[in-house]
Amino acid sequence: MSISNTNDQSNKLPVLKLFLNTGTLRDLPQHSQPSGLDLIQQYKLIQTAGFVGLQDGEAEPCRQLGLDRAGSGRVNHSSEIEPLVEKHVKEGLLATTLHVGWGTENDQEIDQLISQIIEISSSYRYPLYVETHRATVTQDNWRTVQIAKRFPEIRFNGDFSHWYTGHEMVYGDWEEKLEFIKPVLSRVRFIHGRIATPGAIQAPLQANPNTEYVSHFRQIWRHCFEGFLETATSGDFIIFAPELLPAAIYYAQTHQDKTKQIRESSDRWQDALQLKQIAVEEFKNAKN
Repeated sequence: MSISNTNDQSNKLPVLKLFLNTGTLRDLPQHSQPSGLDLIQQYKLIQTAGFVGLQDGEAEPCRQLGLDRAGSGRVNHSSEIEPLVEKHVKEGLLATTLHVGWGTENDQEIDQLISQIIEISSSYRYPLYVETHRATVTQDNWRTVQIAKRFPEIRFNGDFSHWYTGHEMVYGDWEEKLEFIKPVLSRVRFIHGRIATPGAIQAPLQANPNTEYVSHFRQIWRHCFEGFLETATSGDFIIFAPELLPAAIYYAQTHQDKTKQIRESSDRWQDALQLKQIAVEEFKNAKN
């Protein structure tokens, strides 16, 4: 049995739902709109901007405002999967994205983890989406395609900034590489919205809205949406959640201003709004 899509139990056509990963709010510069607001005010701003949920959001403010919640986690051993699912189900989360392993596992160890994820996800009828991420079993695109072939039931959270930079995907035939990863793209049911360059994992977008790397991510996300729509049924939805992380953990790029202060090179909140718009456009394109 395949890992299920997120579903709202309605008779509505399959849709895109926009979430925000709360890491985007971390250490925002003072000039950014959410900066200085309390949590409720931040969440109201997020809701007003068109997001219907939060990943890793605080439970009570989300409950008050009617925002949905998704979770995230890491599992390195099969024994860690079920307790995490039980916790997240109890908390009323809609789905969980997973960092799985450290990337040093052999195929037998990977297969044990993935088969257990699929079994527990199916048993609890709770979506577990394996994230494409550095320092996990999916850090390598070749290996991840083989996982998808061995376990066609698997479903992914696509954070393709890791591959785009780590594999320097523009070095060589882009279309050939895009075709190669389609077994993964067709199984994506949750997307972490982040755009990378060939040399940096998180690109500032405000000054560079129409570059080649932006068009590449548009292609990737459109293929993901097409894969979802191909098999989606009534009430199914796919989550797109911008996840733009701060400079403190070496994601956001920085520069030295005229006063020699180190500042982030882009407003991550504004970039998140731009990513949201790109997702809406590409979901529409996938439907046509």
